[in-house]
Order: sequence, then C-alpha cells, then structure tokens
Amino acid sequence: MSKVIAIANQKGGVGKTTSTVNLGAGLSKAGKKVLLIDLDPQASLTLCMGYREPDKLSATITNVIDHIVNDKEMDSDYGLLHISDTMDLLPASIDLSAAEVSLVNAMSRELVLRTYMENVRVNYDYVLIDCMPSLGILTVNALACADCVLIPVQAAYLPVKGLQQLIKTIYTVKRRLNNDLDIEGILFTMVDRRTTYAKEIVDEVNEVYGKAIPVFKIEIPMSVRASETSQAAKSIFEYDPKGKAAEAYRELTEEVLKNG
Repeated sequence: MSKVIAIANQKGGVGKTTSTVNLGAGLSKAGKKVLLIDLDPQASLTLCMGYREPDKLSATITNVIDHIVNDKEMDSDYGLLHISDTMDLLPASIDLSAAEVSLVNAMSRELVLRTYMENVRVNYDYVLIDCMPSLGILTVNALACADCVLIPVQAAYLPVKGLQQLIKTIYTVKRRLNNDLDIEGILFTMVDRRTTYAKEIVDEVNEVYGKAIPVFKIEIPMSVRASETSQAAKSIFEYDPKGKAAEAYRELTEEVLKNG
C-alpha cells in the first residue's frame, strides 16, 4: 500500500524542498519506488532535480491539472520525468500560478489532485508532495489527497509562530475533505544546537505541540553543504554522504519507513 506525504509549511525558506529531495532520495536508496510532485510555481523541486529551465518542459503538473479539470484523457505516466529506476518527478513551472487561479472556478476544486492520485499512487510505495509556501487552493489539494503531513520548521521564532495557522488548516481539511489525514510529524530544520536560542525554540514547540502532535527527535542541522545541494542538483547522500545533514536525513528516512 502506497503512502502519500504532503511536505507543507506556509513559511518559505524552512527546508521543504531540501527535505523532499533528501527524504525521497533516502526512500529510493532503501529500494522504495518514489514519486516526487512539485506543487510550487517557483519550481524549486524541479530545479533541484537538475531541470534548470522548467518553463521549457513539454508537460508539467499544470498540464495534469488542466486535463483533470477539463475531463481530458491522459496516461498514468503523463508529464512524469524518470529520475532513476526507483524515482520519478512530476515537475512544475511558473504556469502553475495560472492553474491556481483557474482552480477557483473548477468543480470540486479542492479534490483535483486527489483524482490524479487515485490513478497513480498504485505505481509507487511513497509519493512526496512539495507544497508551495502558502495555505491556498494548491496546498489544500495536497492535504486533501495525502495520508499525512510532514511539517519542516526552522528553529526560529517566525517559522514557529506560523505553526498554529498551518495546524488549524490541516485539521479543517481533515474534518471537511480527508478524514484519513494525519500529521507525520514536525521536523526541525537548520538547527544550530550551539545556540541557546535554537534550544529554547525546540523546547517551546515540544511543550506546546508535543503532547498532541508527533515531533521528530531527529533534527536537521544547519549545514552549508546541505544548502549547496540544490545548485549541484544532488541529494545530500551524493553530495556530502559523511556529513551530519546526511546522517540526519538517513535517520529521518528510517523513521518514515518505520511509520509505514
């Protein structure tokens, strides 16, 4: 049975895309068949996977959404880019911004991505959706078709401050659109344990949310090497396999596999 994980946070720059790439790579290395979905008009995931000109791709998730909204037929592998034997990518481009606007008037607009997922998830063990930094209709679509949400949070005041609104949205979607939606966990990213500030933020989140929501004990450390992976179009396991960030993402992968 496949598992669909939305990786979401309305705050930008908290490590959503980096976590999607490296968790996907970790699952793939473990022999799992993985689909990565770029659901952000900035196309950061697509760029990180080495496609430097996403606007020139023949088909992206925008085309998939158009086919579903307009009841056009398409093959289950339409728009997919084959990264390796165990990993595929459904890319994005700036056109996705227009698709978001068009969804406003679409019938069952919150469930368009679920229609797609029902057709493709059978081909994969894991589907990871890299959500855009907002709580708009595209993110709601991701939550409506996901089994769970992984929430990357930078160990800093402002990103943590936005958690309350995100969690409220997740529970609203769970109540109205997707009864099976759960929270996989809050994942701290870019953590500098040398500072008292980071420790205080981590402790505060555990105190406020830890009793009701899973918080990963694994923390992704602040790492220059990890930030360089997007430019290199490589996962942390390829770029700096012996570094602390690679070890952290290895542990995260093991935890996700253990959760089923």
